[in-house]
Amino acid sequence: MWQDYVLAVGAFIFSVALIPTLRSKQKPALPTSILTSIVLCVFAVTYASLGLWLAVVAQFLGAFVWGILAWQRYQQS
Repeated sequence: MWQDYVLAVGAFIFSVALIPTLRSKQKPALPTSILTSIVLCVFAVTYASLGLWLAVVAQFLGAFVWGILAWQRYQQS
């Protein structure tokens, strides 16, 4: 399905866009990072129920990146 490709590419681009934030000393607020990671996991499960497997992988990647940001923020405090 073409929708799988569109959703996967979009999610992958968002994950790549977070690379400067991963490397920066300034991090998003901890609740923001945790909530975003949880919501992206919910999206991934939803996409899995639709059989959009590339989107599932891309959403879990995004959730993982936001999880790393949450961990980094936690370490700062």
